[in-house]
Amino acid sequence: MPIRSPRGRAAAYRAVWQWPLRSPARLAVTGVAVLAVVLGVSTALTAINPPVPQPAGVTTSATPSPGSPRASRAPDGPPAPTALPPVAELTPTTLPVSAAPQAALQAASSWSAAWIRPPDGTPAAQWIDGLRPFTTEEYLGVLATVDPAAVPATVVTGPARAVRVATSSVDVEVPTDALTLLVLVVRTEAGDWRVSGYDRAA
Repeated sequence: MPIRSPRGRAAAYRAVWQWPLRSPARLAVTGVAVLAVVLGVSTALTAINPPVPQPAGVTTSATPSPGSPRASRAPDGPPAPTALPPVAELTPTTLPVSAAPQAALQAASSWSAAWIRPPDGTPAAQWIDGLRPFTTEEYLGVLATVDPAAVPATVVTGPARAVRVATSSVDVEVPTDALTLLVLVVRTEAGDWRVSGYDRAA
């Protein structure tokens, strides 16, 4: 017959949980029964969800070993710049003017004679062709923009004179009837001397 009153149900529950406490034998039986239930539930859960096998050689440790690259700590912030030693300014070696190569002086003299204003009506291309044997290829492109009719000098009036001599360049003054030219003569890779610029001497 079912128990209908709350008092009756409470008395029944009290009798159930007090039953194992009435003797050591009952307590032992109850413990064994609870342990069997726990083991049975654990076995059932393991059978339903088996553990995923790990691949060979893979460890589950999340902490890298002290000697591994991941264990090294990255430096905080950008590295400090390394100061470089000062670099001495490169300057051409100056030689005595008496050491000026005769070929450089001759190139300056020949170039100046070809540079003076040509006769009226002379094509610019013909004027450039007269300068070509004594001029670097790079500087010929600059001279191609010059109007030969605007050249003020008409004749060279004196010999070429070196005013500064370096290992691979010579500054040469050449007098004309209008101004004194300051001609820069350089030694090319082929070993000959050619004009790579000019200006009015001070």
